[in-house]
Amino acid sequence: MNSALLLTIVLSYFLLLLFISYFTSRGSNNESFFVGNRSSKWWVVAFGMIGSSLSGMTFISVPGTVGTSAFDYFQVVIGYWLGYFIVAYVLLPVYYKMKLTSIYTYLERRLGRNAHKTGSLFFILSRTVGATLRLYLVIKVLEIFVLGELHISFEWVAIVIMVLILLYTFKGGVKTIVWTDTLQTTFMLLSLLAFIYYLLSQTGMGLGEAWHTLSRQQLTRVFTYEALPGNNFIKEIIGGALITIGMTGLDQEMMQKNISVRTLKDSQKNMVVMGTMQMIVVFIFLFLGGILTVYAQQKGINASGDDLFPAIAIQSGLPFALTIIFIIGLISALFPSADGALTALTSSSCIDLLGMEHRKNWSDKKKTRIRLIIHNLFALIFLGFIFFFREVDNGSLIIILLKLAGYTYGPLLGLFAFGLLTHKQSAPAWPLWASLIAILLTLGVDLINDPEWYAIRLNFSEPLTQNLLQWSHNIFHGYKIGVELLGLNALITFGLLFLRAKKSTPFKLEQES
Repeated sequence: MNSALLLTIVLSYFLLLLFISYFTSRGSNNESFFVGNRSSKWWVVAFGMIGSSLSGMTFISVPGTVGTSAFDYFQVVIGYWLGYFIVAYVLLPVYYKMKLTSIYTYLERRLGRNAHKTGSLFFILSRTVGATLRLYLVIKVLEIFVLGELHISFEWVAIVIMVLILLYTFKGGVKTIVWTDTLQTTFMLLSLLAFIYYLLSQTGMGLGEAWHTLSRQQLTRVFTYEALPGNNFIKEIIGGALITIGMTGLDQEMMQKNISVRTLKDSQKNMVVMGTMQMIVVFIFLFLGGILTVYAQQKGINASGDDLFPAIAIQSGLPFALTIIFIIGLISALFPSADGALTALTSSSCIDLLGMEHRKNWSDKKKTRIRLIIHNLFALIFLGFIFFFREVDNGSLIIILLKLAGYTYGPLLGLFAFGLLTHKQSAPAWPLWASLIAILLTLGVDLINDPEWYAIRLNFSEPLTQNLLQWSHNIFHGYKIGVELLGLNALITFGLLFLRAKKSTPFKLEQES
């Protein structure tokens, strides 16, 4: 394998992104960075957001799950699709009516300053963890399968990638990302389809025969009807819907792109179309995972999980052109989540934590200087988290991502639900404490429910693990909490807010002055 040529292709890809950034950021200002001057085309945003919502995690991990879990993940995806309708027709009207730049401003208007800061802090934590986990996975693949021959260390790969992302996002922000995401989504999908076509030709199967082969090996099973497992279809669908509401509808990165669209109606079309296309694309990823599993069996390739797709694409003797297509698809899946997260975290810090929109005594030059400082600071924070995940990685990362989302997005969902579903006002400092207590209670419940998961990752002693397993059996009788963990966290947050709430006058969705 010609690693030097692959590295040249990766750098050329970055030059293309910088070229797009140059043209889209001309004449840009802080409003361009934060909301793209509210002039983005809905269909461009919808297509580009497919890459943002899927990321390198989907590109690598989802195909790798098929060998052990069949199409089980598609249950969650159905829930995602339902959640997009709730985001489109419940949350987006609120954001547009109030003409928000940061969606967490709603919490301040509805529940006070403490809720606003709490919401933005949990977003910053959630998106930092999620984005860096996705970044880590792709950098790990590049290190193991591409750059090892060149003796380039993991640390240098991470540093160079962060510098390159900074170069094409520091000026244009959302205005640039809307277009770079569109390019990257296109490359990711072309890579996906190219591999399906090639592998089908190599195995001598058409689409129908391939589906029959996967069905015969029980790799196309979607629904799990048993009530107790964590992947029961009702739990997965409800959990998927809650994940969409939390990780899309209450996430500044995703909503920042939506509210850059000129009208509410177009933004709603963007959300529904994007959700439908995402469901189709994930199904194709799962189909590819099934074909990769069959191909590995036929060729005697000993790889599974996150290593399956990279091992076949790079180390199994496929034509070099396919390896190039894989690398381009991989980095195309990586950057929509990384660049968007960096921009959104900068926006939320400037608007929510520093109140930049309301600082009339700050000149535009000062605001820009502070924004750039924060932008660079988050790049350093990203590097720190990437190095941390390198130390603790010991399994399929998409499961870890969904688990962490249950803890960090749960309070956000609880805060917004309390604001939207009640006319009560919480105690001034209570939103933060309610959120922290909810996380601790959720952690306690999940620890007892699934002690084996924590025992492996935290190196519990054998006696402690056995005691926890006994408690789990006595309390839950075999019932396993899955992706509904996020809903449990949100429900506890909501309940705690309700306990210390008082009546207030109905809230009116007035525009920001």
